[in-house]
Amino acid sequence: MTLNQPQQTEWYFDSGATSHMASDSHSLSHIFPQRYPFPSAIVVGDGSLLPVTSTGSAHLSGPLHLNNVLVSPKLIKNLISVRQFTSDNNCYVEFDPSGCSVKDLGTRNVIVRCNSSGPLYPLHLPAAATALAAGSTSTLWHRCLGHPGQESLTKLASMLPSCNKDVSSSPCHACQLGRHTRLPFRVSSSRAINKFDLIHCDLWTSPIVSVSGYKYYLVILDDCSHYLWTFPLRLKSDTYDTLTNFFSYVTTQFGATVKVVQSDNGREFDNSSARTFFLTHGTHLRMSCPYTSPQNGRAERIICSVNDILRSLLFQASLPPSYWVEALSTATYLRNLLPTKTLAMSTPHMALYGSPPSYSHLRVFGCLCYPNMTATAKHKLAPRSLPCVFLGYSAHHKGYRCLDTSSNHVIISRHVVFDESTFPFSELSPHPTPQAYDFLEDSTDFVPAPIGPSQTPLSAGSPMAPPAGPPPSVSVPVPTSATGAPSPALPCAAPGATSPALPRAAPGASTPALPRAAPGASTSALPRTAPTVPPGFAPRSPAAAPAGPADSSPRRMVQPLPPVQPFDRVYTRRGAPAPPPPSTGAQPLPKGTVPVLPVVNQHRMVIRAKLGFRQPALFTAAPLSPVPKTFCSALADPNWRAAMEEEHDALLKNHTWDLVPRPPRTNLVTGKWIFKHKLEADGSLE
Repeated sequence: MTLNQPQQTEWYFDSGATSHMASDSHSLSHIFPQRYPFPSAIVVGDGSLLPVTSTGSAHLSGPLHLNNVLVSPKLIKNLISVRQFTSDNNCYVEFDPSGCSVKDLGTRNVIVRCNSSGPLYPLHLPAAATALAAGSTSTLWHRCLGHPGQESLTKLASMLPSCNKDVSSSPCHACQLGRHTRLPFRVSSSRAINKFDLIHCDLWTSPIVSVSGYKYYLVILDDCSHYLWTFPLRLKSDTYDTLTNFFSYVTTQFGATVKVVQSDNGREFDNSSARTFFLTHGTHLRMSCPYTSPQNGRAERIICSVNDILRSLLFQASLPPSYWVEALSTATYLRNLLPTKTLAMSTPHMALYGSPPSYSHLRVFGCLCYPNMTATAKHKLAPRSLPCVFLGYSAHHKGYRCLDTSSNHVIISRHVVFDESTFPFSELSPHPTPQAYDFLEDSTDFVPAPIGPSQTPLSAGSPMAPPAGPPPSVSVPVPTSATGAPSPALPCAAPGATSPALPRAAPGASTPALPRAAPGASTSALPRTAPTVPPGFAPRSPAAAPAGPADSSPRRMVQPLPPVQPFDRVYTRRGAPAPPPPSTGAQPLPKGTVPVLPVVNQHRMVIRAKLGFRQPALFTAAPLSPVPKTFCSALADPNWRAAMEEEHDALLKNHTWDLVPRPPRTNLVTGKWIFKHKLEADGSLE
């Protein structure tokens, strides 16, 4: 007669066991036949042997698991070897009279607490044990993994202890609709092993156009070396060309290829041209989910860090906000020379190039400098230098960029003497206010609504009332083109002035909108264009301008717009509409126009219909004959034939040529008829 022991599902700690032991293989998640190097039998206390039929592994609860479990049907209890258990799970076990506690070896946090009232120390698992343990297949995991087979699911359970879902709890539909919140983001400590295996990209938009015509800048961060590149852009569409050029730069200079590009969900990265380029080069494009910028967190944080340095440089030099591109170039250059915690207090320059950077050539941004000008002096008695403003380091020269405020040129020179305690722009009055640099902040403020009824203006004594009179204007010199053409002075609003042209302006102070340069403008120059003065406003006389420092720099005074009545504040990216031009009585109509009923709307564009006249020639012009492509087709059209006869008669009348015999062995220059419509300024045929 044989006594069969009941199936045991509970495990007991045994400090004298050299291996985990189980009496039934059904409690294991993965089973192997007995083979070397596992023992073929278990030696018990009296020296007898218990045969081992198979081995396997078991997942207990949470991170706990058992490896190399010996299965012997003659065992009465399932035993856990304390020595093997602590080694496999990186933990330790504390025994006390009431039970035992399994604690994490690093954090000393309790993983499982097991109370015991008997003579042994059992391991009591929580009621919600893992769905993949104990040999039963979880229906929920079976659905999540695409209905795999039993063998595949069992293997996955032994390999991934974290595959654990509680099938007993389901989400509440009403709670998901009424209380759904965003899931937390875990802190990522991963880092690429090789250079350019992963780069992080993002695009930052500036509400202020720089003096060189830039409105955006692209940031590229190498995940391995943490080296940073920034590229000012005039248009968002320039992002694709910049990325392709960067790929070529990486291949040529470092002999590497970009394997992964991490970016946000912007269309400047996710478009047909970019995707085709990435597929051709075998580059994987990883994008953050829509409206989930934290997934592109490294690029977002590096933009914040660069903007902090950029803002500090502008404050230090008292430069207008329109010089943010020059400060951006310097901020990027300096950031690559600074130690960072990501690289264990090493520098990105050291991580990328393998050599320590040099700091001896660094100078204070925006300070007074004197470049050597002897090579371009007009005569021997001309000054050998002139005062300039230091605007950073040249990317293509081993020299410094110096702004000559008298000629508005950027001079690149190696022979420069610096006065690092003097800042020329700080001598201008008034200085740019702190609110003028709010465009570097990441927060989105409210701006006046461009449409809708206006509110009643506040009194002059209220805190939100506009200033009683127009604020004074200050002219600031800006760089010009390399041809030497002067550029207009940029107006800077005095403290307390408001302007509807800029978004994100803090109440009480802002900067007027800067003119945007043409797409072909140089990065260190801005050509002169005549300032646009709204109808009804005359420029101030030179006598009314505030006194400034005596220099020979060309200046132009621009009268700021008068204060605008406050509107309802809504979230918008568009500025407030320009006020309609004041009525000045009956105005004489231009020549050749007819009066019409004026059009009244909120649009800022000035057209003839708003001014009360139109050009009849644009509406009554007769249809033109099509431009002929051949000489014969022109002769067939009576209008073109008459024009050809008139031109031919004029040539004969003016004795344009003389008929002579053809010289021998000479090449003749033949004539040719060119047909084109020649129109007047009003669109009528000349």
